[in-house]
Amino acid sequence: MTVDRVKDFEYLRQALTTAPLLLIPDFNPPFKLYIDASGDGPAAALHQVQIINEKLVEGPICFISRQIKPAEARYGESQMECLCLVWALKKLNYFLEGCVFEVITDCTSVKSLLNMKPPNKNILRWKIAIQEYRGNLIIVQEDGNIHKHSDRLSRWKLPNNIDNPNYVPAEASPQIPIEGISVTDLNTTFFE
Repeated sequence: MTVDRVKDFEYLRQALTTAPLLLIPDFNPPFKLYIDASGDGPAAALHQVQIINEKLVEGPICFISRQIKPAEARYGESQMECLCLVWALKKLNYFLEGCVFEVITDCTSVKSLLNMKPPNKNILRWKIAIQEYRGNLIIVQEDGNIHKHSDRLSRWKLPNNIDNPNYVPAEASPQIPIEGISVTDLNTTFFE
């Protein structure tokens, strides 16, 4: 082995065995869900405080993000943040269902979502979706500098290629729907 390969191996081993490592979730202590949305899309980071080497350490369990859909591009900042919360709850339901957790956001409208009078059908739908977590969910509004990881994830644009779930081909051929099929001159022995 060359010296460069040994250095690369040591670097890789260091990166895989030191922070930030993903923690295995423990369903007894509460979770922390950091959410943020931008004009590029919503993002969330699920964390938990666990005892590691006899110290209380807050570590990540998972990170999720996606790009916005064309219809969501018209949403304002408050709607995007509320969408982010509902989307994150849906995606992370297998972690959060039945557990106590805290949602940390930098938007005040998310904090008041459960108590506000819905101004439109989207907010009403999202409010109903969040009702499932009432009693287990605490929404805290903090400065955006506290949760930079979800902020950075929300601004990370994916390339428009086949690996992207929102991939749009550059030259999509139009598909013509078949309205009906007319069949004539059938042989009667075919049906006997």
